[in-house]
Amino acid sequence: MEILIKNIKQLVQVEVEPKLKVSGRDMKQLPCIDDAWLAIEDDTIAGFGKMQDWEGISDWSNLTVIDATDKIVMPSYCDSHTHLVYAGTRETEFADRINGLTYEEIFARGGGILNSAKKLAEASEEELMQSAMVRLEEIIMQGTGAVEIKSGYGLSTDSELKMLRVIKKLKSISPLTIKSTFLGAHAVPANYKGNKRGYIDLLTNEMMPIIATEGLADYCDVFCEQNYFTKEETIEILNAGKWYGMIPKVHAEQLSNFGGTLAGVETGAISVDHLEYVGEKEIEALQNSDTISTILPGAAFFLNLPFPPARKMIDAGLPVALASDFNPGSCPSGNMNLMMSIGCIQYKMTPEEVINAATINGAYAMDLSKTHGSIAVGKQANVFITNKISGYSFIPYAFGSNPAETIILNGKLINRK
Repeated sequence: MEILIKNIKQLVQVEVEPKLKVSGRDMKQLPCIDDAWLAIEDDTIAGFGKMQDWEGISDWSNLTVIDATDKIVMPSYCDSHTHLVYAGTRETEFADRINGLTYEEIFARGGGILNSAKKLAEASEEELMQSAMVRLEEIIMQGTGAVEIKSGYGLSTDSELKMLRVIKKLKSISPLTIKSTFLGAHAVPANYKGNKRGYIDLLTNEMMPIIATEGLADYCDVFCEQNYFTKEETIEILNAGKWYGMIPKVHAEQLSNFGGTLAGVETGAISVDHLEYVGEKEIEALQNSDTISTILPGAAFFLNLPFPPARKMIDAGLPVALASDFNPGSCPSGNMNLMMSIGCIQYKMTPEEVINAATINGAYAMDLSKTHGSIAVGKQANVFITNKISGYSFIPYAFGSNPAETIILNGKLINRK
């Protein structure tokens, strides 16, 4: 299919010389073209420029033309951290937290991750597929074009493999670009209480070989936190994952300063995520690495946690990505527009910074920035057209609303169901 989008009020995040990521003060820069056109051929961005430079074409017979007068065009969001394959919701725990229980107290009495693991063990692959497809449809229509999905609600060989096989099937049938992550080290299951060593051996000696043989995961992740996995255990698990071809990621510094960021840097993790309790030592380590810092505003908001020091990290020259953490316990939303609003309102990031964080830097956190995250010739044609708005700053300003009117993924128009 060939598509021409014309009379674009503002074409956002354009690149003539594409970058892998944007860091520090450069995150305040967001290259745009006003009164623009964008051409798509098959699944690829074929060209763009100002309308005054458009020379026109003689044959319109095989061309879909979209008039974007008073509308802006954005690269699709790249959501690099989700847990959106799950069975059942956890709104009872939501009420528990309102009544004063902490995340750790809920976990200690069998809630949290263990609650999700119990429900997932009872669900079939087909049930997981159907519920995940509904969530994928939801985030597509909110502007997301690439997403990472983790396991971690299985906590047994059968259930972890079930989750990863569902994610692999979703890759083949969804128009989204999907990356998969093995997060067996999300918690220690109840049947291994007092035997964490035995569970780590299960992860590395039984689960990982099967995952590698079936090609089920791009990444390996660990929840490095008090009462979960130590820094040393995290390094051990991530190094085992690397041996089996999985790139490291880390859930780091969410509930305390516990060594997750340092473990990620030491193992060459592509990203360290959460970072509510990151400190000077961690920022310095990240400055000397290729690891990107990923903030998850929805989770901190939903759990009423301290905000990660996003402003301090950016001012220190770091690249920062922004993701949703879509999951049933700590962020039951994958709305990246809302995540950007929280980033602006609570973390004092500028509209330019949150858009960079949600597009090109999110793509970097999934090793997709050569093909996704910006408007550049030769990149994947994943874009969305907004309704009539004043400019890109309106998106985080109008918190809770969905500006995406027309979705194009892989060069194809996506119809709302």
